[in-house]
Amino acid sequence: MMTHAHFPRFKLTHLAAATSLAALAAAPLAFASPIEIQINSTHSSGSFAHTFLEEFSERLEEDSPGRFNVRLFMGGTLGGEDDVLQGLGMGTHHASLAASATSQFNARTGIFDLPYLFEDRDDVAYFVDSDAGDMLREGFEGTGMRLLAMWDNGFRNITNNVRPVVVPEDLDGLRIRTPNNRQRVTMFNHLGANATPLAFGEVYSALDQGVIDGQENPAHVVQTARLDEVQDYLSVSNHVYLPTFLLFGEPFLNSLDEEDVEVLERVAQEMASWTFTWGEETDAAVLAELEGSIEVSEIDFAAFQEMAAALYEDPVFVDAIGQDMIDVTLDVMSQR
Repeated sequence: MMTHAHFPRFKLTHLAAATSLAALAAAPLAFASPIEIQINSTHSSGSFAHTFLEEFSERLEEDSPGRFNVRLFMGGTLGGEDDVLQGLGMGTHHASLAASATSQFNARTGIFDLPYLFEDRDDVAYFVDSDAGDMLREGFEGTGMRLLAMWDNGFRNITNNVRPVVVPEDLDGLRIRTPNNRQRVTMFNHLGANATPLAFGEVYSALDQGVIDGQENPAHVVQTARLDEVQDYLSVSNHVYLPTFLLFGEPFLNSLDEEDVEVLERVAQEMASWTFTWGEETDAAVLAELEGSIEVSEIDFAAFQEMAAALYEDPVFVDAIGQDMIDVTLDVMSQR
């Protein structure tokens, strides 16, 4: 006959109490509110930046389920890029996926304005993981923001209506629209073109009316802005590469546990190679589509690089970037 064990009442009471205490102790871990991260970008929803930030959010969830709640604010809804970057240091903003505006806070990021420094994304990835990349990161010290990772953005290409641009001489006399950027204007004038700064919103009509002969932008911009309707030639010039910088405010990071900061940094850095691959595949697909409406040609990169070398000593670049950053970068890339 089966007998049932009889436990003293006080033991059952103690057991129940111990179980309740254990449950209470575990509750904060199981039900802790996720950390909200607000990330700003001036790029629109559906852009490459949106794709990258959604991937970042998904990877954080896979790595640490329920720990982070990433909220994306596209189209500059939290403010202009300059204002948001200032806000990172003040603690009014959490994070931003930024681009050219970073040079106002860290002059070393201007290294990407040097023309023909990188021939492809493998060169860029090599730079990011080098002493030069470390030096660029250190340039954010004291700004109130920290660089978690450098992700893709894209190479700029030249389009025009006069002739295919394959060697530097092909640029002679061409009126090429540039952004209002001293380094870009200096570069094109040095290469023999007539640099013409113009607001991007005016580019299509200026090309259509013959006010300018060409412009320079990433291939996906040529496609989305329908510039192939008013341009005959596209040269895969890769004359300037610009990354995006995933920046977090130091006040925000300081409010987190070290373990959480480590996860953010690791996931962001692990994603870098994925963004470069995504960018390369996207460029190839866009160029293939554009070939149906515009003549696409490669350039003699070595010839352009040789002609542009003198710009690496030009005060317009040296004063903006810093001679030390340029020297370290050239030394690193010479070993590639």
